[in-house]
Amino acid sequence: MTSDLDLTLTRIIPAPPLTVWRCWIEAPLLMKWFTPAPVRTLAADVDPRPGGRFHTRMGLPDGTEVDSEGCILTAEPGRSLIFTDTMSQDYRPNTQPFMSARLSFRPAPGGTIYEALILHADAETRQRHEEMGFHEGWSQATDQLSDLAASLNN
Repeated sequence: MTSDLDLTLTRIIPAPPLTVWRCWIEAPLLMKWFTPAPVRTLAADVDPRPGGRFHTRMGLPDGTEVDSEGCILTAEPGRSLIFTDTMSQDYRPNTQPFMSARLSFRPAPGGTIYEALILHADAETRQRHEEMGFHEGWSQATDQLSDLAASLNN
């Protein structure tokens, strides 16, 4: 990790790694937790293979909709998922890159060590992401992920 370029979140989730992985790659599950309430995930499309699509549409409380289009770089079931918005499906370049995400899912007593490492091209972009509420938003979304994964595990 390069602290002036990256943001990170680590959490223990009370579900097995494969269950947490499913919450990321199965669109109906992703839509239940991906955005911190009251923001909603209106649509999702995840093709968990190198070159596959990672798309979400967020609905903001004021009615604004925001699309995020990305590309899966690495997908190892129950272990890791790496995606970026620097490219879209099949490695086609995007015009407004913002970040790449490296997610890891490691077995731990009682569940999964979940780590999200968010990489940015420059310190200004990282700072902008932090000021947009990265820590609060990703923490709340991860709480939602944890609740969903735990409920699937029961």
